[in-house]
Amino acid sequence: MPRGDGDANDPPAPAHADPDFLSAVRDDLADWRQWLARAVVLGFAVAAGLAVVVFTWVSEQAMAGFTALRAWSPWAPLLWTPVCTAGLVWLTRRFAPGAAGSGIPQVMAALSPKVDAARQGLFVSLKLSAAKLFLVSGGLLGGLAIGREGPSVQIAAGVMQHAQRWLPRRSPLNHDGLLVAGGAAGIAAAFNAPLAGVMFAIEELTRKIEQRSSGLIIAAIVLAGLIAVSAFGNASYFGRLRVDHLTWSHLLPGLLTAVGCGLAGGVFSRLLQRSLLGGTDRFSRWRARFPVRFAFACGLAIAVLGLVSHGATDGSGYDYTRGLVEGHLDLPVLYVTLRIVATWLAVWSGAPGGIFAPSLAIGAGIGSDIAQLTHTTEGAAVMIAIGMTAFLAAVTQAPVTSFIIVMEMVDGHSMVLSLMAAALLASLVSRWISVPIYHRLAQAQLGRLPAAEHPGTPARPDNDGSRT
Repeated sequence: MPRGDGDANDPPAPAHADPDFLSAVRDDLADWRQWLARAVVLGFAVAAGLAVVVFTWVSEQAMAGFTALRAWSPWAPLLWTPVCTAGLVWLTRRFAPGAAGSGIPQVMAALSPKVDAARQGLFVSLKLSAAKLFLVSGGLLGGLAIGREGPSVQIAAGVMQHAQRWLPRRSPLNHDGLLVAGGAAGIAAAFNAPLAGVMFAIEELTRKIEQRSSGLIIAAIVLAGLIAVSAFGNASYFGRLRVDHLTWSHLLPGLLTAVGCGLAGGVFSRLLQRSLLGGTDRFSRWRARFPVRFAFACGLAIAVLGLVSHGATDGSGYDYTRGLVEGHLDLPVLYVTLRIVATWLAVWSGAPGGIFAPSLAIGAGIGSDIAQLTHTTEGAAVMIAIGMTAFLAAVTQAPVTSFIIVMEMVDGHSMVLSLMAAALLASLVSRWISVPIYHRLAQAQLGRLPAAEHPGTPARPDNDGSRT
């Protein structure tokens, strides 16, 4: 009599049969659609990396142009910066409302299950990538205290998303996978840090990457980062922080720096959210009613701050941050406070721009100040590294990404655990004060969907009309 299912006399089936090598190779090579999909994705990864390289070059030329303007006449920004800011806000509202802000919330909104493939163009597209490149570079040309790293996420994601139309039907990647790969490739190329891009994809853009496409996504991120390395050399973003060794004398200043950056970063993040989302106060009503005039006033205030600080608050703060990394601790008086205000005004104005580089500059300034206050100037590099990591982690509440970005600048492994601890501590302190900024702004971005498609979230514009 035949034995039934589950008979005790049946031999146990092997849990995992070993693959036949020749058969596995033949089956893999025979699936031409899979290889075509891989080639298309990697080709667009190269294109995304090149787009960020072009964006980097254009933004650097823009910053150099503003520096030349200030050298020609220190008073010229009092007219140029407000006019430029007002013009950028008008252009954004008129032609590319999806390019407003940093760009990271747009990518996160496009990844929401509430957004189908047909509506993702509201948040990420080739058109928005081109507009973002132009508008952010214009802001840097105007001397605004913004960064290009967050916008690189939206630019690269827009390029990468375009690969969808060239993929075969049986592709292992869908729209969401392409957006994740593109957004993370933007971070990898902007910071010359492929590992930071991979962690950004996991920590911020998605909590889970499908196993069948994870290898291709990571390969695309790394390839985009390698394109940036090929263009700019294998140098870290701000140079190298040389830390010989840590001692117990660094413990208390390090804790002060991490906690101080956590508090300041949490307050700064909350301030940005309140300013962008608006309220019932007089300034929010003015911003909603006359966004271009409001932007002009913000630009004028930023120009005055630049004049008072002798240019220390202009642009992303790259030069001052690099100087601190290289050991030049001669910061202007109230540098941190003035840069926080300048960055806040630039974001509040409604002009497109990111906060990664300004946050690193503020954190470096806090670390330098605490090193001098605690008389640990010989270990100032330690405090600067901790400050950069902690403040960025506090503002973005992405501690792992923040830690890796700064870790790649530290010449020495003695600080790896210290930077990780600082990022986690600062992020924890920040969470007591503010909700994660990008997630909240991404939810606000979903308000741009038609009300019928997104019930429960009113389709209302941001106070500047550009939808946060």
